[in-house]
Amino acid sequence: MNPAQILIAIPTCVGLCGVSASAQAFDVFGLFGQEETAKPSAQGVAYEVVFTGLDDDSGLEQNIKDASNSWRLRLEPPGAGVGLTRRVVADYPRLAEALWGSGYYDASITASVAGVAISADGDGAEAAAAAAERYRDRSLVPVRFDIVPGPLFKLRYVVVYDARTNAPIDRSLFPRRAFDQDPDAPARTAALATLQAEWIDDLRAKSYPLARIVSLRPVILHREHVVDVAVTIDPGPRAGIGEVELSGSPGVDPDVIRSFIYLEEGEPYSPERLAQTRKSVASIEALGGVKVSDGPHLDSNGNLPILVETSERKRHAIGVSAAISNINGPELRGYWVDRNLFGGGERLRIDLEGGIAPYSTSPGFFTFPKLEWSNLVGVAHAGFVKPALWGTRNDLLLDASAVRERTLYYWAAYGNASAAIRHRFSEMASIQAGIEVESGHTFDAWGNHDYSLLGFPISGKYDSTDNVLTPTRGVRAIGRLTPYVKALPHGVGMVESKGQISAYHALDEDAWYILAGRLAAGSIVGASIENIPASHRFFAGGGGSVRGYRWRSIAPENGLGFVTGGRSLFEASAEARIKVTPNIGVVPFFDIGSAFSTPYPNFRSTLRAAAGLGLRYYTGIGPIRFDVAAPLNPRPQDPRVTVFLGIGEAF
Repeated sequence: MNPAQILIAIPTCVGLCGVSASAQAFDVFGLFGQEETAKPSAQGVAYEVVFTGLDDDSGLEQNIKDASNSWRLRLEPPGAGVGLTRRVVADYPRLAEALWGSGYYDASITASVAGVAISADGDGAEAAAAAAERYRDRSLVPVRFDIVPGPLFKLRYVVVYDARTNAPIDRSLFPRRAFDQDPDAPARTAALATLQAEWIDDLRAKSYPLARIVSLRPVILHREHVVDVAVTIDPGPRAGIGEVELSGSPGVDPDVIRSFIYLEEGEPYSPERLAQTRKSVASIEALGGVKVSDGPHLDSNGNLPILVETSERKRHAIGVSAAISNINGPELRGYWVDRNLFGGGERLRIDLEGGIAPYSTSPGFFTFPKLEWSNLVGVAHAGFVKPALWGTRNDLLLDASAVRERTLYYWAAYGNASAAIRHRFSEMASIQAGIEVESGHTFDAWGNHDYSLLGFPISGKYDSTDNVLTPTRGVRAIGRLTPYVKALPHGVGMVESKGQISAYHALDEDAWYILAGRLAAGSIVGASIENIPASHRFFAGGGGSVRGYRWRSIAPENGLGFVTGGRSLFEASAEARIKVTPNIGVVPFFDIGSAFSTPYPNFRSTLRAAAGLGLRYYTGIGPIRFDVAAPLNPRPQDPRVTVFLGIGEAF
């Protein structure tokens, strides 16, 4: 018996239909890509499904499978043959819809069960059900869908009308790319839906928050194998930002949350400003979730209210970790934090870190140092942040730490305490000023030194990047200037400054190709090199500095071969971050820099340069970084190649 056939003939002006968007299933139990199949049994009519005619379009085949109930339920056999034929008949409109959505408007479908044809209206179903029953508990019933997709239709013309005037919409409301169209683009539903979403996003970015699609009218021209589409958009009124309404987080003072919201009533509506608001509010550590959304309608002033909904994190947290490196040796770290100490988002955090310093940064990565008192290093730190003092945008920062460190070039043990007020100008910019006291003991190339510092640090920060862990666009800049005065026993008078700026630029909309650059510089004036505490001197080299050289190995010497550290610093880096898959990327890079004995960078001195190639594996907590670098102008003691492994980008 020959299979019956249904021809899909779409009349003019029939609407485009959606395609199933379910993700491609992964065959967990399959072997070498074989599909799972049901097992014949007496309790049900087990079957297998075959689609033919789709060899040239793997994407279409997956769309067909996603749409087909017969396919998706193949591991759940129906109890009788009639149940199987019902599945097949019900798949006709589903498969037709999937074909239309994929751009095939002249396709044909035929179906059979156990060799018996079934039409779209159910003709032949009774005979097919009886034939299927004969396979029960013996073998799998063959279910076959023969598909002839026909020509792939192109999306020819797309005209957008303004619902307010019924005339073509003003193109100045959109960027130039908005109506750029590939003449060979397939007339797929997903592509048209993407265009519609982009048009609405463009209008929202121009302060039309209530923009919406009113209608979509496709015309399918079968002779030409093209589709023309007329879209009507209602931009709605242009609006500003309205009143900000808070909800959630009853345990956090709402005045504190409001101090991190920089929206001004009446300013032009902007989705970008809403995203910045979410990022700003989320910086309050007492808060876990932050949702910023539009209000339901405009207020009497023509502004759109903004709804900020937050949820609280658990107030207390504790963490422990272990690490080993050829820089710091084996380490144990732990912390305890209270994220909402007094109900105003106050954060109190205590960190403890201890380890055994390695003898050197030699390639013997896992060389375990001796457990001796002289090798023990560690940090104890307590930090307190009181955000939004009296409801303002000023924060109080208190810090105290005790440090014992040992490097190849010096030993140091010191205590440091500081207090500062930080003023936030916006989501991106802040400045802070305060007082700092430090006292300690160092041993270096010039012997033992006791010292004390009394300083008045001033610092500023600017961050317009789009992501903390993996920025693709924007600029980050931070600078600090600290004058220290001789007011304490063993005091040192000097002015210490350091700044860094990094920039990121994505070359494509999906940020698969990113250019990144970094500049850093530092200076200490007012004190000779031997009087500057060793822990305050400048060193270059290593990951995050000049890769290709050992950690902190680029610095001036005292003439006897002992590295002393410098009074100034210059570093520069350039990277091209290229994704080859959504989770894997390669990064060619170039680094250059040095520390100098002069108070300011001396570019007549030799700058050490390195180049290399990195591999990135992108995870939810940031990229795992594997960099291989080689010095371009090495010294005799420098390695030919160095390897860096860590989490996060180099900058």
